[in-house]
Amino acid sequence: MQVHTDIENLPDFNNAVITIGTFDGVHLGHQKIIDALKKECTKIQGESIIITFHPHPKKIVQPDYSLQLLNTLEEKIVLLKNKNIDHLVIVPFTAAFSELSAEAYIEEFLIKKFQPHTIIIGYDHHFGKERKGNLVLLEKEQKKWNYTLIEIPKHILNEIGISSTKIRNAIINSEVEAANYLLGYSFFFSGKVVEGDKIGRKLGFPTANLEYLDDDKIHLGEGVFAVYIEGEGFQKQGMLSIGKRPTLSDVFVRTEVNIFDFDVDIYGQELKVYVKAYLREQVKYNSLEELTQQLHMDKEAALIKLSQS
Repeated sequence: MQVHTDIENLPDFNNAVITIGTFDGVHLGHQKIIDALKKECTKIQGESIIITFHPHPKKIVQPDYSLQLLNTLEEKIVLLKNKNIDHLVIVPFTAAFSELSAEAYIEEFLIKKFQPHTIIIGYDHHFGKERKGNLVLLEKEQKKWNYTLIEIPKHILNEIGISSTKIRNAIINSEVEAANYLLGYSFFFSGKVVEGDKIGRKLGFPTANLEYLDDDKIHLGEGVFAVYIEGEGFQKQGMLSIGKRPTLSDVFVRTEVNIFDFDVDIYGQELKVYVKAYLREQVKYNSLEELTQQLHMDKEAALIKLSQS
């Protein structure tokens, strides 16, 4: 898959089949659109192109809007690469771009930049200034610009919307297995290892304290989870704790991961955490000894869950 970020220097596409969207999550619903895109390309011997925007349009048109994205841009690129798309075009979304009229969006953007053979679009897709462009306008302009228009069925779009909402709710509520089922892969996030208070080390369960790298990325809810951890040159099993550590009466939510069978200095490194299963809620224990006993049980439970994944 070729990734393009400079829309002023795009290649000449051969029988371009394009679709447009955020594709946040690249979940099972999105994959139906991707499959349709690839099927159409095979039929006409064309090139598949997904057009997306960065930053998210709402950051420009609604700057106070709080985003809860399932993927960062970098994560989305990796997920789409795995789907064997020919091209991903990442359009810099600016205030000037948002001011394009719907007609100019078609002529100056879609036609001039992509010369599409086929446009695959949803019935409720809107574009251009004040979102005045829609499927009706694309149908009206179809003969003028000589492209084929394929409408994504309403039930598929509804499924995508419902799935995205369900996934976000599941992640926020720590229902990670439900989220993973709808995603079609394990929810993951990245964090930078920062200095902690080293209490876990005293208990025999040293933890890497993580600082989220992207504020727009959705945060997993509180609890203890079975996870895989990827770092520089390693992939290990482990368990993740998110919460205020009630036994220690913390004020702030901490995100920390205990990496099994691992004793390496990784301060400052970036870790990627794949969340496989929920183990338990955060609980206040009467002593550090009780907490240590629970951590041993958590590790056993995590290993069982990870062996099943």
